[in-house]
Amino acid sequence: MTLYIAVALVLLALLYAAPGVAAVTRGWVPPMNRRHVHAPRIYGWGQLTVAFALCWQTAFGLLISDSGIRPSAPLIGSAILVAGFVVMMVGQRADGKSKCGGTP
Repeated sequence: MTLYIAVALVLLALLYAAPGVAAVTRGWVPPMNRRHVHAPRIYGWGQLTVAFALCWQTAFGLLISDSGIRPSAPLIGSAILVAGFVVMMVGQRADGKSKCGGTP
């Protein structure tokens, strides 16, 4: 049963990493996120970091059981996950308004 959960989480990480690769290499962001993303490459690096964190937690939390890093692996994976979300937030606009803001 653990293997089924691991495969599902890795597939989810791949689905999360695919737009991240597109954002880093081409600057392309999915249409539902285009309005909010200000810096697509930074946003893409955040998505790749989140995908890596999911794979990290899957590998060390579910698959590897004889490792000395196993007790601290979820904490490290959670820190990487939070860092990825912070990087994604940096790539988004703070106000959500048009690009040409400011006072006249």
